[in-house]
Amino acid sequence: MANVLVTGGAGFIGGNFVHYWNAKHPEDRVIVLDALTYAGNRSTLEGAPNAELVEGDIRDTELVETLLREHGITTLVHFAAESHVDRSISGPDAFIDTNILGTNSLLKAARAVWLAGSGTDHRFHHISTDEVFGSLGPNDPAFSEVTPYAPNSPYSASKAASDHLVRAYHHTYGLDVVTSNCSNNYGPYQYPEKLIPLFLLNALHGRPLPIYGDGMNVRDWLHVEDHCRGIEACLLRGVPGETYNIGGGAELPNMTVIDTICAEVDRAFGEIDGLADRYPEAPAAKGLPTNSLKTFVTDRAGHDRRYAIDETKARAELGYAPEHSFEDGLRQTLRWYLARENWWKPLITT
Repeated sequence: MANVLVTGGAGFIGGNFVHYWNAKHPEDRVIVLDALTYAGNRSTLEGAPNAELVEGDIRDTELVETLLREHGITTLVHFAAESHVDRSISGPDAFIDTNILGTNSLLKAARAVWLAGSGTDHRFHHISTDEVFGSLGPNDPAFSEVTPYAPNSPYSASKAASDHLVRAYHHTYGLDVVTSNCSNNYGPYQYPEKLIPLFLLNALHGRPLPIYGDGMNVRDWLHVEDHCRGIEACLLRGVPGETYNIGGGAELPNMTVIDTICAEVDRAFGEIDGLADRYPEAPAAKGLPTNSLKTFVTDRAGHDRRYAIDETKARAELGYAPEHSFEDGLRQTLRWYLARENWWKPLITT
């Protein structure tokens, strides 16, 4: 039995990880530390019986130290972050505060508790992003763990800084850390400001599908359950001080993703009885194609053109491999949102 502290565990990826860990390791107790900002949701943790939510800020070092000591935490999985690029462009300060100062606070607490005296067995796992590597050209090799950092947005710059802090605490103080850099996640519980849930819900309500630039920016898409599987592998088999790239093996231009969403929405309206009555404003409810909602808008400032993940190291050293194809994963995601109106409706009406 282990006691695990999950920061940001009421958010999208963190919440999915709590459910995943609860199912795979039911003997473990999970303490979730979450500030419950706009992207944190108590209801995300419903159905995770071994999880206890503590509302608090990762920048509160004293609180983190208390949780580590009182709950005998030996594993810390750090998801908590500001993560929306558009928000980082309009308001970068919150990203500096949470992603850099917050990570440093956690590291200070872990060092104070875990390395005191003779030290204790522990692991600090830091969740990062492929965006720290910058942008790839169309023929450039995919990001590997040795790709130089070249962040292009305040968000990715703040995550790059946090990655360096985690590395420094390992090399300077001996903290047992592992970092994973993931590609674009999708799946249940994702806040509807991100592309896939935003476009799904806009399509259901007959709202425009805003496409940045020419729609040909390329991302690697990773189902959140596969990401959780990769994190589990890092926790159980990762080498201290190492980093691992976790990808989904689905490198696609945004336009392909959007067209797939439209096709899946159309399919759902043809297969699910009563869906047209629930969403009468959707083009599909009127027999029209969902892709009629596509609308091109001015490109985002500093928009990276292409991300791609080389996950060779994770496959070879951790035995990681994604199990979800993009098509099946997207279909499951759409059906989850259709079945969980009680989760997402309050988020788009406030």
